[in-house]
Amino acid sequence: MSIKVRLQTSKGDITLDLDDAKAPATVANFVEYVKAGHYDGTVFHRVIPGFMIQGGGFEPGMRQKPTRAPIQNESANGLTNDRYTIAMARTSAPHSASAQFFINATDNGFLNKAQAQDGWGYAVFGKLSAGAEVIDAIEKVKTGRSGGHADVPVEDVLIQRATVLD
Repeated sequence: MSIKVRLQTSKGDITLDLDDAKAPATVANFVEYVKAGHYDGTVFHRVIPGFMIQGGGFEPGMRQKPTRAPIQNESANGLTNDRYTIAMARTSAPHSASAQFFINATDNGFLNKAQAQDGWGYAVFGKLSAGAEVIDAIEKVKTGRSGGHADVPVEDVLIQRATVLD
């Protein structure tokens, strides 16, 4: 069984197919944030061409949103950081993921548990089922520095609304 989530963005819609069988805690956490409206009005705040687009943590103006407690890293679930998969963003601490996520813009095998320098890697919990052209468009936006952050889109790429689809 999988859960579908739509991200309505200022660049178009993205539909994600979440794997709650292989990443149950991560999917439950993400869906809880979606249902709470956490992602509505947030921006993709880190965009690196040929790597990934990251969102879920900041409002326009790089104002960080509060989050719930971090979750356990489910990177040993067999899902890999391939192009158009979604994974949890985290700090250098393996179990620090909360609301931020990223969508891989290419195959990023070095982020998988098997190849990760820290022995953990980044937990993939789903993949794109529609909207590849939106990911590709976001990946091409002009970026700069903002509030001490690098790779921030010069013009906001907004997640207008996130919804769980039936």
